Amino acid sequence: MEVIHFPGYTEDEKLHIARKYLVPKQVKEHGLTPSRLEIADSALQEIIRRHTREAGVRNLERTIAAVCRQVARKVVEGGRGRTKVSSRNVSKYLGPPRFSFGLAEERDEVGVATGLVWTEMGGDIIFIEATKMHGKGGLTLTGQLGDVMRESAQAAVSYIRTRAAELGIDEDFNEKYDLHIHVPAAAIPKDGPSAGITMATALASVLMGVPVRRDVAMTGEITLRGHVLPIGGLKEKLLAAHRAGLTTVLIPAENVRDLELVPEHVRTDLELVPVEHMDQVLDRALAGGGGAARAGKRRGPKRR
Repeated sequence: MEVIHFPGYTEDEKLHIARKYLVPKQVKEHGLTPSRLEIADSALQEIIRRHTREAGVRNLERTIAAVCRQVARKVVEGGRGRTKVSSRNVSKYLGPPRFSFGLAEERDEVGVATGLVWTEMGGDIIFIEATKMHGKGGLTLTGQLGDVMRESAQAAVSYIRTRAAELGIDEDFNEKYDLHIHVPAAAIPKDGPSAGITMATALASVLMGVPVRRDVAMTGEITLRGHVLPIGGLKEKLLAAHRAGLTTVLIPAENVRDLELVPEHVRTDLELVPVEHMDQVLDRALAGGGGAARAGKRRGPKRR
């Protein structure tokens, strides 16, 4: 037997399915008409983002049905006129939001880099934090990280150590400091190699004392020599970056071929920068181009 994997629906796909099929179906099944109930796209988007979290649309349909039942009850009780459900009043029918999604940071910070993750529920952004303390070269990893992600963190540290002189970092930092990398939402297990360049950026930032740009997100596996390797789930990750209000995303150069699967409006709104090496990543991710200024390497090509 062969297992065939189907990716989950994106937010845009769920919105179109809800608008064209789920809403008309539930409106009809609850004895309503479009003249009695209108569910705006903004309300559907709010339901998709904050009231359901799934790969498919089953819970989305159930939630739409819950809204229809309340409106139907109002009609039976003698209510007149048209009911319009929007993002502003959807909580009146469904209660407070059950879920949240990541948004870009409000300011540039030292030791905090924005990464992108992909799950069966879709894409999201994560903030990887790094700090240093006086010690003897220990490395602490927290946030319920899997084995692959832990190995990526160790590879990131080794890359920083080999490039310390070029980056303007004390070459003996591993003998003077302990390093700590933390990925918030510690209750959720995390694994995979695609956060490698994000962890390396957070480490370089804290050791160099240079903030990471808050409007830049990144994804890619890192090697000991600093090469950036391709990752999976690029479409979902870019949709998450777009939703979060980010403006620039660094992607592995080998993933450029996957951009044709990304919606055109996302490709237009985001500055997509293919990178092949960590020097290019630091050049674009650190405030003021700190990576290039110290490493003296070329910038990566832009793609819009």
